[in-house]
Amino acid sequence: MRASSKRLWALLLAGWNAAPTMGFSLGSHGAFLSNRPASRTAHFLAQNGDKEDPKQEKAAVNGQTNGVNGKPKPKTDRSEFVTADQWLDAAVESTMDQGGFDESSFLVGILGDLHIDPRKMEDYEQGRHHWMPIFERATSAHGNVALVSLGDLGESKNCDHNPDNPSELFAGTTLCHEIAADFLSSFQVPYEVIGGNHDLEGIDEFKTDAQNLQVFMKAHGKPTAHFCREIADKTLLVGLGSTIFREAPYTSHEVIVDQDQIDWFQQLLQDKPADEGWKIFVFTHAPPNGSGLRVLQENHVVNGCCWLNHSNEKQCRTFIELVREYRAIKGWFSGHFHLGQDYQDSITFPTIPREEGPYPNRGSCVFAQTSVMRGGTSRDGRQQSRLLRGNKDGFEICTVDHQNGGRIRLDATITYKDTGHEVGIYMHDDEAYDHDKYFKVYQPTEGDQSYFCGPESEEECSITDDEPVSMDTRVWWRLSSGRVLGVMNGMLLEYDSSTLAPLGLVLSADELLGKSIAVVDSGLDDCIVTDEDDNAMEAVECDDYYNEREQAVLVHNPDTDTIMVVQPNEDGSYWRKIVRNKIARMKEKRREKAAVQYGLERLCLSPDVAKERVVSTWGPYTTTSGNAL
Repeated sequence: MRASSKRLWALLLAGWNAAPTMGFSLGSHGAFLSNRPASRTAHFLAQNGDKEDPKQEKAAVNGQTNGVNGKPKPKTDRSEFVTADQWLDAAVESTMDQGGFDESSFLVGILGDLHIDPRKMEDYEQGRHHWMPIFERATSAHGNVALVSLGDLGESKNCDHNPDNPSELFAGTTLCHEIAADFLSSFQVPYEVIGGNHDLEGIDEFKTDAQNLQVFMKAHGKPTAHFCREIADKTLLVGLGSTIFREAPYTSHEVIVDQDQIDWFQQLLQDKPADEGWKIFVFTHAPPNGSGLRVLQENHVVNGCCWLNHSNEKQCRTFIELVREYRAIKGWFSGHFHLGQDYQDSITFPTIPREEGPYPNRGSCVFAQTSVMRGGTSRDGRQQSRLLRGNKDGFEICTVDHQNGGRIRLDATITYKDTGHEVGIYMHDDEAYDHDKYFKVYQPTEGDQSYFCGPESEEECSITDDEPVSMDTRVWWRLSSGRVLGVMNGMLLEYDSSTLAPLGLVLSADELLGKSIAVVDSGLDDCIVTDEDDNAMEAVECDDYYNEREQAVLVHNPDTDTIMVVQPNEDGSYWRKIVRNKIARMKEKRREKAAVQYGLERLCLSPDVAKERVVSTWGPYTTTSGNAL
């Protein structure tokens, strides 16, 4: 790197005494005034119930400045992918007059799901090469530097790593964590790591999650599954790890943060309030319910492993409730989905444009999805990492593109107006808006066809107006119980009643297409239910505040006039909690393999016939498949 570039690097990473957004200046009200085209989206991150200033929004979107402090705009646009030298030079041009760094300046590199395969290390070596110059200069400039790995460290398949057990999965093994620790240490900056849904997958080596977790923590020098690092003055990096795999109640791919960590996290938030100047950035493998990030409808949603603690309704909602209550939480980074960072909804702000739906109430927190480093693990072909840099005045979220020589792009800028108010701007259009549309999950919004089938409603809600469901049907409704159901891509899904985030699959497209949906009353006003077996009536005590009607969700097939009753689960939810724990499925497959061997040796069947003749029976389950579809 040129000597002049080194000097500029030092100035860039020194931090900012004023606005942290190179290429922006602060308007009279503290809002960012964008130099980007009018299509750029400005978000005013205000407290719940606050109103955005339309004059500020118009100025921020349309742009009223030309560079910083009246100086010419830098020739290089940092909101487009450019080389590291170009990006940094342009950033420094807009901050040369802002002074040196202080104790609040920091820089963090964030790596998504690594899924290391020791046979395929080329992409990891290249990715590290892209990060090393960034960390070296940040270290020399102010020293407030760290690397955070979001978990899922090893490939969930055999990687020819254990000749004694050719079927052993690499993820979660002692060797996996040792190799991952060596890799993360090689960046030569302090690193933190939290566990993902694959990091306790050493099922052949360890009998319990506790044993596996101890090896994970030992390899990475962690005293606990969570972490807390003060990266700069009153700025915390906080991580929460997944600690349950073998004991998962449903799918083992659910990211489960145990209650002890949740209690610790809540106490930390109470001890570090925003009004005392604390700023907290949170790191988890999966995002919390209510984050609004792009997800995989046909994978993580329908299988119940999309959000933190997805299958536990109370815990699942806890994280967004903490975000709403504690304004010190400024950013939340997650991986899990293996999706790139070119979609605008890979970053979500606390407020959204009114035309896009109701106020989401995400506190003061900006949520950011993080992509992957290795090409073989990407679901959309992108290989990217996140760069977080900030100081006492705000922060930037950027992308390091590992497919394109480590080029850098500014994705979003956030500036603090006070302890509970921020202003943020997306810095580029949704570059993948017309690409891979199926990745964008449907979430109910105010403009959709919708119904409230509550206590004061008619006795029948004809959801689809007797029209058959098609792939284009978009409708949602809230039941008297408060549960929210909706139709998307021919599927019936359940949504969280508070955040309207998708929870899981109720009926697949095969079961629903061509049929109509209605909601009807199914109970008596005085809470009496019928026990048909005993031909008797049993009175049920009702809560004093009981105001919901007992209802039935019906699916009618007009071709056969059959009527399907969609029964809720025992806890009142509707989405299918039937995806098997991985340990249970592994044991079932081994039993089937033993049955095939029995057919070969004892019954003298041919291999093909023996495999065909083996069947299984379960209680409520019908398959060993790990997919609800």
